[in-house]
Order: sequence, then structure tokens, then C-alpha cells
Amino acid sequence: MKTLYVAEALASGEGREGNARTNDGKLDVALASPVELGGSGQGTNPEQLFAAGYAACFHSALRMVGRKARVDLSDSAVAAKIHFGALEDREGYGLAAELEIALPALDRETAEQLVAKAHQICPYSNATRGNIAVDIKLVEVAA
Repeated sequence: MKTLYVAEALASGEGREGNARTNDGKLDVALASPVELGGSGQGTNPEQLFAAGYAACFHSALRMVGRKARVDLSDSAVAAKIHFGALEDREGYGLAAELEIALPALDRETAEQLVAKAHQICPYSNATRGNIAVDIKLVEVAA
């Protein structure tokens, strides 16, 4: 891989009960375990940050392939859900991802083709492929 950009962040404190910030200061967040995992919920958590990053990255890839195909991407959106859970086959925890994609200006066939292309070029999709389950759903297309 030829590196084009490097993002830097530092996590400190008590892990899920600490702080995370980028080296440029544009992101500086308090971390807290969610209430569902016994935490205070008074901060963000790694899964929320991953969900935001994956949604933004996949949407960017989708917009890029859409521009190349010269299709209408009005009101397009990507929602990401990151599932956190205990692994069943060994000790530890794992993740799974769900992407819900809205392409209301496109017919289903065109939307499915664009989503498949975006999934091939999105860096998050490439990083997760073969490592965690990623379920991609088209939730809104033209009638």
C-alpha cells in the first residue's frame, strides 16, 4: 500500500473510561462505557466512533462511484450500527457491522450495483472483510 495520509489519535486514562484525541486537536472526546455494558454512558465509546467512521467512509465511497456512474445521489445516506459482544468460540469480544443505505433517487438495480462497487473500494470495508460480519441493507430506493 502506498500511504496517502496518516491519521493519529491517542487514547489515555482507563481505556473505555478515559479520553481520546487526535494529534491535531480536532477530535477530543471523553470515553465512557455505555449503560448497556454497566458504564455511565457519560461519554462516547469506541463502537460509536467506529460506526461514525464506517458510515462516513462508506458514504464517501458511494458518492465517488456514483459520480463516476453519473447517477443522481440526492439525499443519499449511510447509517452504521456496530454490534459489540462476547465471542462464542473463545475468550474475548468481537464486533459485527450493519450498514443501512438510502439511495432514494435510484432504482433498486442501480443502487445495488453502486453499493457493491462502494463495498469494494471503501477502506473500512476492505479492513473488515474476512474479519467481522458486515451486513449491508438498502433501506430506501426509488419506487
